Amino acid sequence: MERFEPRIVGFLCRWCSYAGADLAGTSRMTYPPNVYPIRVNCTGRIDPTFIIKALTQGADGVLIAGCHPGDCHYNKGNYNAFRRYLLLKKLLGQVGIDEARVRLEWISASEAEKFARVVKEMTETIRELGPLNWGKTG
Repeated sequence: MERFEPRIVGFLCRWCSYAGADLAGTSRMTYPPNVYPIRVNCTGRIDPTFIIKALTQGADGVLIAGCHPGDCHYNKGNYNAFRRYLLLKKLLGQVGIDEARVRLEWISASEAEKFARVVKEMTETIRELGPLNWGKTG
């Protein structure tokens, strides 16, 4: 039987998390290649519909990663992202989507190891949940 390989869309803040991912790569850290990174200016600019769209168009999970609270280059973008994330998790639960398919993490530019660990953990979590297949009809 073929092993399920999750497709995870990663919305990564350009100032911190994207740089952390880049550092993980240039440091030759190993982590699963399941995250498809999308660089965004700030997690506060991520509209919840982007996440819903990713899930309906084939993603099995979504990782949102941004600056640590208090370190946002736009002052409170990550706080806005956190509030939207909590609401989105409630919405996903209401429509029967396991909340674990969407994860928010604070990862700075110097936290390559954390980025690699989060990707490993999330890939395993989604692998255990199985394919989402949301938006596909029989």
